[in-house]
Amino acid sequence: MLRVNVVVSSISAERFWDIRKPIPPIQINTNINVVGMEKKPDESLEVPFVLSIVYNPSIAQMSLKGNAFVMGEKEEIDKVLKDYEQKKPPAQIIIQSISNVVFVESILISRTLSIPPPVPLPQIPEAGAKPPSKKPEGRDYSA
Repeated sequence: MLRVNVVVSSISAERFWDIRKPIPPIQINTNINVVGMEKKPDESLEVPFVLSIVYNPSIAQMSLKGNAFVMGEKEEIDKVLKDYEQKKPPAQIIIQSISNVVFVESILISRTLSIPPPVPLPQIPEAGAKPPSKKPEGRDYSA
């Protein structure tokens, strides 16, 4: 089984929007790029990555860089490296591990900068709100 340890080595974040102005409706684009994969002498992999977060309109930007260190059985490591060399997407556990770490960090940074977090927050229904009906209103054509 693969084990992934993620380390963030560089953080860059900047707020462009005036703190006194309300933040308009925004769109947030996030992009995680695996920029390489290198096999180490101890049969592990070093996977450098970059997370870019762009707000539209341009109220802020964030960038996190780091490395994921992947350990496991020699056959698993060789398969992950071979897949990468064949331009296949990295193993799901690698991307998920990177995502888990960098999105938590980016949420903390967004709080510091007083900008919306780059992940959607869960919506809680209003008290007393009618739950959505299972059937559409109108005629019922069921037997």
